[in-house]
Amino acid sequence: MVIQGVITTNDVLRHTVLIVSRFGFGTYLRCCKAIVLGQRTTFLACAFR
Repeated sequence: MVIQGVITTNDVLRHTVLIVSRFGFGTYLRCCKAIVLGQRTTFLACAFR
């Protein structure tokens, strides 16, 4: 198994409450935007923009 660190739609939708409560609504929106645009990005890249 290879770990790529790329966020997935499933991860973001299953952990919405955790993302918003720990990292803020802006981070959640950046994750959603990356998913909609089809960008391959990591959660940390979304969290620290």
